[in-house]
Amino acid sequence: MSYDIIVVGGGHAGCEAALASSRLGNKTLLITGNIKNIADMPCNPSIGGSAKGIVVREIDALGGEMGKCADKSHIQIKLLNSSKGPAVRSLRAQADKITYPKNMQQTLIDQENLNILENIVEDLIVKNNTVYGVVLENGEKIKAKEVILTTGTYLKADILVGSERTRSGPNNQKPSNHLSDKLKEYGFTIQRLKTGTPPRLDRETIDFSKAEREDGDKIPLTFSYDNKPTYDVDKQVPCYLVYTNELTHKIIMNNLEKSAMYGGYATGIGPRYCPSIEDKIVKFKDKKRHQLFLEPESLYYDDIYLQGFSTSMPRDVQEKMVHSIVGLENVKILKYAYAIEYDAIDPLQITYSLETKVVKNLFTAGQINGTSGYEEAAAQGLIAGINASRKLKDLDPLILKRDEAYIGVLIDDLVNKGTKEPYRLLTSRAEFRLLLRHDNADLRLRKYGYNVGLIDDERYSLFLNKKRQIENLTNILKETKIGANKEINDKLKKLNTTEIKDGITLYELLKRPEITIDKLNEFIQLKYSEEILDIVSTNIKYEGYINKAIKEAKKMRDQENKIIPEDINYDDVANLATEARQKLKSVRPKSLGQASRISGVNPSDISILMVYLKKRGKHE
Repeated sequence: MSYDIIVVGGGHAGCEAALASSRLGNKTLLITGNIKNIADMPCNPSIGGSAKGIVVREIDALGGEMGKCADKSHIQIKLLNSSKGPAVRSLRAQADKITYPKNMQQTLIDQENLNILENIVEDLIVKNNTVYGVVLENGEKIKAKEVILTTGTYLKADILVGSERTRSGPNNQKPSNHLSDKLKEYGFTIQRLKTGTPPRLDRETIDFSKAEREDGDKIPLTFSYDNKPTYDVDKQVPCYLVYTNELTHKIIMNNLEKSAMYGGYATGIGPRYCPSIEDKIVKFKDKKRHQLFLEPESLYYDDIYLQGFSTSMPRDVQEKMVHSIVGLENVKILKYAYAIEYDAIDPLQITYSLETKVVKNLFTAGQINGTSGYEEAAAQGLIAGINASRKLKDLDPLILKRDEAYIGVLIDDLVNKGTKEPYRLLTSRAEFRLLLRHDNADLRLRKYGYNVGLIDDERYSLFLNKKRQIENLTNILKETKIGANKEINDKLKKLNTTEIKDGITLYELLKRPEITIDKLNEFIQLKYSEEILDIVSTNIKYEGYINKAIKEAKKMRDQENKIIPEDINYDDVANLATEARQKLKSVRPKSLGQASRISGVNPSDISILMVYLKKRGKHE
């Protein structure tokens, strides 16, 4: 039996990779250690969040599945930062941990061209630095033209609780014990990373009267551009906010040496932006309390996830820590927190297409590339599935730019900067975040989804109609002018804005901070959906900032067009800093733009490289 593409791993990256591959007509095999654990959510019971929610919308715009599955599976949803600027708004949903995997599993089962095999991959078939398939733990070989590794946290995974170390994947699942060793033999640099998860609590033993209630939004919301809300906004399950206190901090500090990390039992490097509670207490000693969220995991069982309380302390210390929190004095811990260590590759060894530089036709996606988070994994899985398929057809890969998508930012950071800790997407990582908004992911990316073949004609037609409505409304506001007469000025006064002496277009009027687009109904009836009104309003109100960002993005793109020859020998470039020379030789950037974003390559190194390329060009 042979396949076009084999996907190894059934997590969020593997699901998107397998669906993209099979939907693009490839005979695809998904191999996973436990079919029941496909699309499992071993940590946070949520989809989305700051920056991450925008990624989910980007996945949907390209034709991926995560947003659709989240819409069918959530028990609460809200738009974060709705009172702040449009660049930082993002959806976040509490996903049901039973329903979400069940829905994704059914989608995979129903998908044509896709087979699912329950087994462990422990080696690859590699000849002449090219992959030709996989080797299962029983020695059976399955051939394929291309392989996508989405192994998550399962490579030589160890669970850590205090000084205890147990070889296991998440939720006591069987890890892959030999694959990372084989990857090392093939030339990959392997690094050891660490992440963690907090305890799960019994809902019935929590005193919610001492916690602050956090409800979902009362406005219906969806991740997917193709879905209409089907849930009852009044029947969403609430979350609750509680806090650590001085007693909690004292217990942690008195037992610090017992934690896996501070006791020296952990070797992997943990995530900077999702630290354990003991890490927070040590690094932020000035903070008298840290907020924690009580998040329901499912409608089908009573586990409550204690968000923000990840720890690797021994179980007896965890008991004291949790019981010190107001509202949790008598709580029952259903599942203790733990840290997990696992192997990953150095992402400097992957290309923009997510094909590896070390082994041809081998793609990697998700936590094996050093990232953290379901959303980052799913995004990479989708891109790997698309590009593996395109390579089979001798088509150019889909490569998203930093000004086009958070997915582009993610992959560009991995390829050029690498990571020594689990990488997490943040809005601050995107220099063009005003262009990469929650409300315009389809306007940025749906054309790519259509061009690669994951968006059908019907959905693309609806998208084009939406674009026309945006253009029509914008033109109406530009062309509609109100005169400076008493009736108009009385209306403006009523709207608490400055009167006019000359005529003004509604487009210019809307730029005033105090004028929202609904107030324009005083002058003209705007019969458009809230979605269209919001997009047009944002585009107009932030026009100056948006145009500035577009101008800066163009400058960066100009640098991308300055190609570095593939045969360049960086040892011939005089006066380069030693670190820059080493990094340039390792990454092998294709353009000056890419070279400028490599960690350790400074502007002076770029100037030296530019001069060298100009001289070389004159002599060729």
